[in-house]
Amino acid sequence: MSIVSHGRLVGVAAVIGLGWAGVSAQDKDAAPAAKPAADLPVCPIMGKEINFGVSTMTNDGPVFFCCPSCIHEFEKNPAKHEEAVAKQREILSKRPRIQATCPVSEKAVDGKTFAEVEGKKVGFCCAGCVDKYKAEPAKYKGRLEASYTYQTVCPVSGKEISPAASTELKTGERVYFCCAMCIEKFNKDIAAYAPKLAEQGLRLNLRKLSGK
Repeated sequence: MSIVSHGRLVGVAAVIGLGWAGVSAQDKDAAPAAKPAADLPVCPIMGKEINFGVSTMTNDGPVFFCCPSCIHEFEKNPAKHEEAVAKQREILSKRPRIQATCPVSEKAVDGKTFAEVEGKKVGFCCAGCVDKYKAEPAKYKGRLEASYTYQTVCPVSGKEISPAASTELKTGERVYFCCAMCIEKFNKDIAAYAPKLAEQGLRLNLRKLSGK
C-alpha cells in the first residue's frame, strides 16, 4: 500500500508534527457525541475510535485516524500498519455509506449517470466520465473508495443526505445535508448540530471553527 497524496486530509487542521501531545488537545476540542457512534473501527496508530474528519489518501482509498498526529506517524511507514488498515476497512465495509462524488472528476454525482463495472454500480457527475472510468477502472480505485461518505444523515433534518447539498468548513471537513435550507441553518449554529455529526463519527473541532 503506497501513499499517492501525501498529507491529503479530509477535514483536518494542520497540526502534523506536534507529536503525541497533540492527541489530547484534539480530543478535548472535538464535539462530543450525543450517543456513541455505532460500530466504528479504530485508528491504526492509537487504537482509538476514528474520526471521519481525519484521513489521508492511499492507492486503495482513504485511511481514517483518531487525530492529525497519527497521520504523520502512519506516513512514516504505511506498510507497518497494513493489518490494522485492512481491519479498519473490513469494519467500514459493513457500515451504511452513500456515494457523493464522481471518482473521475471528484465533483458531486448527478444522481442519474451510472455504469456497472465489474459487478459494481458506480455513479458519475456526467456521461463523459463514464468512458474514462471504464477505460482504466484500476486507476480510479482509490478515488472510488474516497467518493463515499459515511455521514449519511443530515444533521439538521435527520433525513438522508443529498450529494448535491454540502458545505466545506474552514477546518476542511465536508458536511452533507438533505437540502440547501439545512446548510443555512447549520452555518448559523454549528455547535448545536455538531453532536448529530459526532453520532455518525464526524467530530468537529469547535474551538477552531469558532476561531478561538
